[in-house]
Amino acid sequence: MAILVTGGAGYIGSHMVWDLLDAGEEVVVLDRLSTGHAWAVAPGARLVVGDIGDTRLVGRLIRDAGIESIFHFAGSVVVPDSIADPLGYYLNNTSNTRTLVEEAVAGGVRRFIFSSTAAVYGAPPAEAPVSEAVVPAPVTPYGKSKLMSEWMLADTAAAHDLSYAILRYFNVAGCDPQGRTGQSTPGATHLLKVACEAAIGKRPYVQVFGTDYATPDGSGIRDFIHVSDLVAAHRLALMALREQGGGMTINCGYGHGYSVLEVLDSVQRVSGRKLDIRMAPRRDGDLASVIADTSLIRRKLAFSPSLDDLDTIVATSLEWEAHLKRMDNAAPEPLRAIA
Repeated sequence: MAILVTGGAGYIGSHMVWDLLDAGEEVVVLDRLSTGHAWAVAPGARLVVGDIGDTRLVGRLIRDAGIESIFHFAGSVVVPDSIADPLGYYLNNTSNTRTLVEEAVAGGVRRFIFSSTAAVYGAPPAEAPVSEAVVPAPVTPYGKSKLMSEWMLADTAAAHDLSYAILRYFNVAGCDPQGRTGQSTPGATHLLKVACEAAIGKRPYVQVFGTDYATPDGSGIRDFIHVSDLVAAHRLALMALREQGGGMTINCGYGHGYSVLEVLDSVQRVSGRKLDIRMAPRRDGDLASVIADTSLIRRKLAFSPSLDDLDTIVATSLEWEAHLKRMDNAAPEPLRAIA
């Protein structure tokens, strides 16, 4: 029996593959390599290049590999792009997820763990933190596409022998502390990715969007969770589903936040380099502060993060950016294991 990781050549998915292999699991990756990289897939995992919307491919893969659980990371994640191309996001994030869930049921998959987002909450009440009890009200096609997938998964699980976990991420950051994988998407818009690229000379400057929020330093505050802690939470969810089945919807964060300016200060401190920081107006839809209520994940999954430290998160990101820079200056690696 094996575990299928969709999007396993991408940022979070590649970390998940390493984590599962470290735990002794058999892993199959399905990724179309639109933003992921074949070289990011850990040795020991089988890489199949293809789309989760390909019904025949997915059905055959589930059957032939004996898939017993699915971690679903594949999808489109850039909020402004979802506004410009809503139909593309509803296709890739919602319609294709429906295909994957349908084939999972047909193939007898018992457990399904879904990568969701705090964007499903939209603009939650101003008081922090945001709990799972907040009624979802997404304001972007990205958030809506994810919420519709949540609904489909929960409804399908109620009708079939399928257990599920929906994990709503707040802000994922950092890279594998062992340097095996990291955030490698070209042109990524994540704050820490942009700041670390600026620190090593890949970008000329960093913009801060909004300095007049009602926060201590005027910049927005976000709950950053290290990607290795995030994938550990996914593994804990798998263990819980194996033991007791059922369904769960859980926030993934640390329960506290850092401001944009605090993150940039950490990057400068850890890298020893001064950034060209440019102030810009607020962006439409940005909130002053978004912090996760982590009571449920700590209680239900006994989640206890090990990398809850801003400088540690920054250090792992900087180390990965230095690695990517060395790769840029070397000959490209061949595709390793494409089926």
